[in-house]
Amino acid sequence: MASGQRERAQAAAITPGGRSSGAGGEAVTASPAERVRALFGGHRLSPAQRRIAQFLTDHLTEAAFLSITELAERVGVSQPSVTRFASSLGFTGYPALREALQPIALSAVAGAPGEGEERHRNELQSAIDAEIENLTSLRRALADPDRIVGIGRELARSVPLTVVGLRISVSLAEYFAYAARRIHPDVRVVTRGGSVAFDGLLQAREAGGTWVLAFAMPRHAKETLAVVRAARGVGLRVALITDLALGPLVDEADEVFTAGTGSRLVFDSYAAPGVLSAAILQAIADADPERTQTRLEKYEQAAEQHDFFLDD
Repeated sequence: MASGQRERAQAAAITPGGRSSGAGGEAVTASPAERVRALFGGHRLSPAQRRIAQFLTDHLTEAAFLSITELAERVGVSQPSVTRFASSLGFTGYPALREALQPIALSAVAGAPGEGEERHRNELQSAIDAEIENLTSLRRALADPDRIVGIGRELARSVPLTVVGLRISVSLAEYFAYAARRIHPDVRVVTRGGSVAFDGLLQAREAGGTWVLAFAMPRHAKETLAVVRAARGVGLRVALITDLALGPLVDEADEVFTAGTGSRLVFDSYAAPGVLSAAILQAIADADPERTQTRLEKYEQAAEQHDFFLDD
């Protein structure tokens, strides 16, 4: 299965006129169920794998957006069984299989009777639909906010608080740190790996820090894993925001918060990780409301004194 960024760019190309078409410009005639069965065809599947395949076929529009944990629970199999199923089909793992299923699921929704103009949604609309599904999944995960409240309390107590984001995850780390500095007295950002990251982590620990918040979005960098391990090595605990449910990054973290990334366009989009970040910032603010209020008031005074912003 082609998975390089060049192939992804071609697949995500915007069709002029807003209508999607096949590779040669012709309309795609295979039904969503047939396209799903084509993914499974020609592979020898175990009984458990056949159950997964049947569930994905029967519940495509829902199943294509489930996390590996949710899918395993719905089918009644283990998470490793789902991973092995994806590998047996030639995918690098469950996220890659889900990425292949999502456009098929969206086409099934778009082609449902009574959808009117939505039957002709274009690639950009489909990408937004996929992000809506990611947000819906995150909404379900946050039905019980206790974990968010708990990690907010821990991060609020960690002075300094270190935020890690390497490569593509730099933008999320910088956003979080920018906002966190308004309500937290000492926020430090690590956006480079190697010895520079180790120095920053060691200094944060020696200064009294207890936690690191790390972002790990696809493609997941080896240096991110090295930084997480280094943080644990100097005595810091790690909270991880990622799209992963399994793997070495998840294994190394003390707390893991999962949010799906949009993968319909040539570059990923991060609606759900962004909302999750804002939720954790809210929890940090709520953990020490007096400190939050004091710091926000001082910032507003400084902003007014130095005329930071335009009058909108």
